[in-house]
Amino acid sequence: MDLQWHDGDSEARFSAYVEALSPCLRHADRVAPFRSYCTGLLLPGKRKSVEPMAARLRPDRTSAEHQSLLHFVGQSPWHHEALLAAVRASVLPVITADHQIEAWIVDDTGMPKKGKHSVGVARQYCGQLGKQDNCQVAVSLSVATSQSSLPVAWQLYLPQSWCGDGAAEVARRRAAKVPDDIVFRTKPEIAFGQITSALAAGIAPGVILADAAYGNSSAFRDGLTAAGLTFMVGVQGTLTAWPPGLAPVVASLPGPGRPSRHLRRGGDGAPAAQVAALAEALPAEAWREVAWRQGAAEELSSRFAALRVRPAQGDLRGEHRDDHRSEPRAEQWLLIEWPLEDGEGMKFWFSTLPAETSIKRLVYVAKLRWLIERDYQELKQEVGLGDYEGRSWRGFHHHGALCIAAYGFLIAEKAALPPSAPETAWLVKTPELPHDYRPRGGADPNRTSCAPLNRNTTRQDCPGAGEKPAPMSMLQQDHKTSIQWVTPFMTQQD
Repeated sequence: MDLQWHDGDSEARFSAYVEALSPCLRHADRVAPFRSYCTGLLLPGKRKSVEPMAARLRPDRTSAEHQSLLHFVGQSPWHHEALLAAVRASVLPVITADHQIEAWIVDDTGMPKKGKHSVGVARQYCGQLGKQDNCQVAVSLSVATSQSSLPVAWQLYLPQSWCGDGAAEVARRRAAKVPDDIVFRTKPEIAFGQITSALAAGIAPGVILADAAYGNSSAFRDGLTAAGLTFMVGVQGTLTAWPPGLAPVVASLPGPGRPSRHLRRGGDGAPAAQVAALAEALPAEAWREVAWRQGAAEELSSRFAALRVRPAQGDLRGEHRDDHRSEPRAEQWLLIEWPLEDGEGMKFWFSTLPAETSIKRLVYVAKLRWLIERDYQELKQEVGLGDYEGRSWRGFHHHGALCIAAYGFLIAEKAALPPSAPETAWLVKTPELPHDYRPRGGADPNRTSCAPLNRNTTRQDCPGAGEKPAPMSMLQQDHKTSIQWVTPFMTQQD
């Protein structure tokens, strides 16, 4: 069925975009369902699972379209990594034409689920709900400029409850068609693998941004430093650091014996302190009011302080025995946000940005992570990232990659428009329904000629919201005569 586009240029660009991505599908027969699936994700509608999209795309042959899309997303053997690489190659040159890459943003998102058979589902923290619940969680890496960002990697986090060697866990993975080479990895490990792959692909690096779920891992931070990457990552206030001017040293023990290789307290012998305690000890003049961007109603600003410290995680004997170090870490920035003077709302970041970086620049980089929050909101609300109803590993990743492909076209369209261009409410209009269209489960419009035998007639004695019932006669009808509506002298209304 023909679709109504906002303008002919948009349709031509979408066709060129689909054509540029199609070779990664590795078969000509997959191009048509690929185009249909992406179009379905762009169409208006509350849910973007397969069946509702098929009904919107082809209301005249919904069943056939449903089967075609279902096979394409759930069973067709194309690789979602190849599609993401093709999207990146098409979209990144557009969004970086006027703005350079500033950051790589690591994050994860949760998709609530009711059952227990969908791949990776478990009771875990779901950011969408703000609490622990039954959900799937996927880790992503996005490349960001100051204006927009594009996800370039997407992988499901498989909880430990799915990765055991017991017969039940093996059967569960087999039912969800999880590949044999997939083993348990923490979210920071998945994210670091995505970063390594992005470096190998030749993407221009930016500052690595992540929240405390990743920044709390010293192995993650040390891995980024070893890879030559700069980071700005959130941390909890309980993490420890050596205060400014102090550094751990390797103790020299008198007498014979093997020399010590573990770090000990240095400087004046003061112990490492929690970063929250360091923040509370700062004088009033250390804090500055810093604004970072214009919000919807007003300029966004808060109180910040920044100081140079050495993260101490793993440096002390008895802490993280597997992470003992023989030399101290280099000094890093500890950025602190403290909007309220009563101690509530404190936030902390470790950063390896250069020592001469201004506090305004530190704040700007730390707050650039808001782009990924916007991405997830639009991916879920506009193109149905969380609406997939399949259960398999392949289907989950295929749907995610297709949503990113559709989203990539949207942000490329937005980036290509001049700032003065008007925003349109729709890119593709939902097709008009034929006059004889009947949705699945709807009443049969071909009613019988004899009303008493018509089982599909909808009862009208329960009015809908806002409807007023018809007046009801309080007079008793004479059943010996033909039934006629009479003008009542008394009526009863709700």
